[in-house]
Amino acid sequence: MITYEYPFNERIRTYLRLESLFRRLLELVAREEALDHHYALASLFEVMEVGMRSDLRAEVLRDLEKQKQMLNGYRDKPGIAQAVLDEVLQQLDESYGQLTSLTGKTGAMLMENEWLMGIRSRINIPGGACAFDLPAYFAWQNESAERRRADLHRWISPLTPLAAAITLLLTLQRDSGVPQKVLANGGQYQQTLPQGRAFQLLRLVIDPALGLIPEISGNRLMLSIRLMRKDDNDRLHACTEDTSFELTLCA
Repeated sequence: MITYEYPFNERIRTYLRLESLFRRLLELVAREEALDHHYALASLFEVMEVGMRSDLRAEVLRDLEKQKQMLNGYRDKPGIAQAVLDEVLQQLDESYGQLTSLTGKTGAMLMENEWLMGIRSRINIPGGACAFDLPAYFAWQNESAERRRADLHRWISPLTPLAAAITLLLTLQRDSGVPQKVLANGGQYQQTLPQGRAFQLLRLVIDPALGLIPEISGNRLMLSIRLMRKDDNDRLHACTEDTSFELTLCA
């Protein structure tokens, strides 16, 4: 099954982008080849572009605090697994503490690394990171995989608390929804969203064997999904079949 996600606001959109970038970054770092570590650095620079927004850390801290307050309201209520609740609250406390312990702007230490910033300034230029342009970088690429990986982990470490906090928040967000089976009549589905309840994230699960791609749009009032199919020329065409899929709205 394939899960598609659609954010209802810019904050969740940023979280999803950073989650995807961190996942890619760590997967590339774990590999051995210098080429993989080149793209790991490129991913690190993308993380910096998205994650070093001045107000992002404050937003994440507010969301952690909001989750703590909401979950504390479930304490001692019947039907609530208190041990699980305590564990989640502890994770929130630890994530909050790690994020507040960081001094200065997120990733500022990386910005002060002239060698890294020299690579960053050229890595998006086609061929700009060639050996004749950046001989010191070429020398680093010829170091052992263990040495390169140790350096990458050292450069990533200032961003790790932010990554962990976003992962935790998105996990709680996803767990807040209840999946439901819905039918797209003629390949289209619309749903009016209840007023007074602000949804943050939509999750759509569809069978890949159907060969369908959802085009999702939505706001606080309405949700619209159109199912598409790609032809042999890589063009998308609207599906006109009745199709069912799983939909989850996360508040």
